[in-house]
Amino acid sequence: MKNILSIGIFLLSIAVVSQDFQGDLTSDNDKSPIDAQNSISYNQSGNTDRGFQEASKSNNIPQRTLTNIEGAMEGYYVVSGVFSKSNKLNRQVRQLNRKGFDSGYIQNPENKLYYLYLNRYDNWQKAIADYNTGFNGKYDKETWILNVENNSSPIKEIALEEVTYDMLQESKSVNEDSNLQMTSLDKKQINTKPNKTQLIKRADEYFDKMWYAEAAKLYEMALNKNKDNYSYEVLQKIGDAYYFNTNMEQAYKWYNIMYENYSAEMSSDNIFKYAHSLKGTGKYGRSKRLMRLYTKKNSAQLGNADLSPEQREIMLDRLLSMTDKFDVKNISINTKYSEFSPAFYNEGEVVFASSMDSSVFNTRRYKWNNQPYLDLYTAKLNEESQELKDAVKFSKKINTKYHEASVAFTPDNKTMFFTRNNYGKKLKRDKNGINNLKIYRSEKIDGEWTEAKEVSFNSDSYSTGHPAISPDGKKLYFVSDMPGSIGETDIFVVDRMEDGSFSEPRNLGPGINTEKKEMFPFVNNEKLYFSSNGYVGMGGLDVYEAPFDKEGGFLKVKNLGKPINSNKDDFSFIIKEESKMGFFASNRGGGKGFDDIYSFKTLKIEEVPAINNVIAGVVTELITGDIMPKALVTLLDENNIKLKEIETEEDGSFIFEDLDANTKYTLKSTKGSYFDDEKEITTVDNDTINVDIQMRKLKEMIAVENGIRKLKTEMIHFNFDKYDIRQDASKELDKLVNVMKEYPNMVIKIESHTDSRGSKVYNKYLSDKRAKSTREYIISQGVAAERIQSAIGYGEEKLLNNCNGSVRCTEQKHYLNRRSEFIIVDM
Repeated sequence: MKNILSIGIFLLSIAVVSQDFQGDLTSDNDKSPIDAQNSISYNQSGNTDRGFQEASKSNNIPQRTLTNIEGAMEGYYVVSGVFSKSNKLNRQVRQLNRKGFDSGYIQNPENKLYYLYLNRYDNWQKAIADYNTGFNGKYDKETWILNVENNSSPIKEIALEEVTYDMLQESKSVNEDSNLQMTSLDKKQINTKPNKTQLIKRADEYFDKMWYAEAAKLYEMALNKNKDNYSYEVLQKIGDAYYFNTNMEQAYKWYNIMYENYSAEMSSDNIFKYAHSLKGTGKYGRSKRLMRLYTKKNSAQLGNADLSPEQREIMLDRLLSMTDKFDVKNISINTKYSEFSPAFYNEGEVVFASSMDSSVFNTRRYKWNNQPYLDLYTAKLNEESQELKDAVKFSKKINTKYHEASVAFTPDNKTMFFTRNNYGKKLKRDKNGINNLKIYRSEKIDGEWTEAKEVSFNSDSYSTGHPAISPDGKKLYFVSDMPGSIGETDIFVVDRMEDGSFSEPRNLGPGINTEKKEMFPFVNNEKLYFSSNGYVGMGGLDVYEAPFDKEGGFLKVKNLGKPINSNKDDFSFIIKEESKMGFFASNRGGGKGFDDIYSFKTLKIEEVPAINNVIAGVVTELITGDIMPKALVTLLDENNIKLKEIETEEDGSFIFEDLDANTKYTLKSTKGSYFDDEKEITTVDNDTINVDIQMRKLKEMIAVENGIRKLKTEMIHFNFDKYDIRQDASKELDKLVNVMKEYPNMVIKIESHTDSRGSKVYNKYLSDKRAKSTREYIISQGVAAERIQSAIGYGEEKLLNNCNGSVRCTEQKHYLNRRSEFIIVDM
């Protein structure tokens, strides 16, 4: 794909999967929030207020300290929930504010989680006071306190698996990853800004001209000659020179050395290209970790922006393991040079671009990749054998001494559009010295193609290329980096008017374009196909499809998977709707040249309806947001019968596939010293339901109120005038049972209370029955009877507020008085 970017993708030409672009770029543990805060970690302060820590500990209040949270004021936030998405939080904020809170939410940039808070306080004493009173009875659910400090803290060396994007920008060093094979340099021999030798100066000149093949040779000579030349700048440039020529093995070699010695200085662009070079050499595990760093800071720049880094990795794993749907073969016309951008022409012909050196006297080379310049060729198509043969040069009126490639024909084959360098008598360059690309049009008159003319939306200031014509001939799709682009190169469309003019270009928008590269569009009556490095992919450019919706827009973008896509560049995909055969180009291993054209035919597979009903998610710890590997997630049906169970991966993720559509399931998550979590989920036909599961530590159920230790549960509900244990109450009591089993020396007493409505005598009788019913249930679950000191009902004798019947009270205030309390007598 080297030639492709040089001729077709913009600013930097047509042949690279991911060229340079401008811009910057958790594991399970058994610590409580308090322990986590006291341990040394990157984003937690070493200077938190000792009084706050001690007060929190003595009151058994879960707390955590974070520093330098962008957009968040310093202070103490009472947090009521942690969420992975923010789309429903504004509604919760409004509901809480209507109850008298000053609610809001902030985001932790390290793990991308959102913290919904009830109130923010300037001092911790007020925060703890309100926490202990449940905000004067206004809030009775689980909360914890987050201390936000906007000051700097010491940085500790951290292993690669735990490194975050901010560490790369700010830290001074990163622990070596002992699992990786890296070329190690003696850092004493490295000069960050060495005096440039003549060899490096000449290499820099070639690099600035985008003569990457020549530049790479000179950088290599300089680096082999003297270790003093191993500067950040030189290592970056030699890595980029190979990367732009899609020599991923050499790009990986030099990016790897740069990462080992200059990781703290690497930009997001460096990280992105390093991760793609890892994919290009088949090192997917390592690439995932690097892309996780990049995605956490730059998720909005990529396609599939709604997916978390963990869900992106699940999607990649599915792509790597999917069954082949196409029969692919390398065709006979390929040479040791580049062949790509096939286009159907007439009946039984294909036109394509090639740098094959057809003349023994032709010694001109394109300095980007040291290949001959591209011309258009035509060959005969044999659909049965999926072959092209008898390739000859296309019209002399079209081919020039510079690049021609990426052609499209109107349905009547009388008009063609193609990409060419911007030149007059010689190549024209913009103010930055870039020779941009332009789309040209030629008409076929009396069997001959006429002199090509520029289309009206070209410019000397930006590139246009990769034309594609809609089946009805009324729309022209193309690729450009013109003003208004979302990313490095975007796909645009114009309407073709009857008089031959064009409408204003329209960007296809963020449903298709990302902040990376979208290239090589092809359209038929059903779908838009294109290549991109901005979506979840297998490496380099991958081919994607986007079906048209009824309104003329696009449905969800989907990766075509293997064998169309590989860990290298895959692009210029075309397909015949009727026969389901077509062609694409790739620089994958095993080819004949730099870029080869491959034919494909859709495999005839027995028609079995696809089952794509999926439940997937990530398990995290409720308070810290840490991911939880090896948690057991069980899938139950509506009758509570176990169907499947799996352990979460190292990134906390899990997935259940091949489920029934529109069916209700229960997910039960269990792990060691955590409460079991249950969620009811209903599948949607042919879609993936994403679930966030947050598990809470058992010991977080132990709280101190007014100096008295208690086991805090959600409200234990009883039916009116009844004292038997309901199903929802049994689930809360099961949590209490788990804590007592975790602490075998714990002894409790049970107190049951009512509100003031009704007879005092009857209220005491009913509450006593409920207390003893609760005691019997706990004993029935395996807790020894002697561990429950007493179970007494107090009726309305111990009200929490002034709702004693003498004043009018709301239902909510009466509700607070109807409670069961579990007081810890001994541990």
